[in-house]
Amino acid sequence: MGQKMSEKQIEKKMCDLIKSRGGLSYKFVSPNDPGVPDRIVITPQGVVWFVELKTEIGGARRLQKWQIERLSATGANVRLLKGWEQVAQFVDEVMPYGA
Repeated sequence: MGQKMSEKQIEKKMCDLIKSRGGLSYKFVSPNDPGVPDRIVITPQGVVWFVELKTEIGGARRLQKWQIERLSATGANVRLLKGWEQVAQFVDEVMPYGA
């Protein structure tokens, strides 16, 4: 098995893949609200997703889990993705080729 990717490497690869499929990916930073997901992803159809990225072995902190639950409770689209495989599956799901 190859070398594991860092969270930063996974994030870069995800952003490149989203861009190649016509989507947008913005870094999400909320200075007064820590623990928000890493990225806001917008599909070519205008569907907005909040995405928290982790490595395959990484886990969300309690504050991050709370923020994910808080966003989900509003009906927002939120995902916690662990590792490149889950990221690739997510992009295939929300931005399939030819869609």
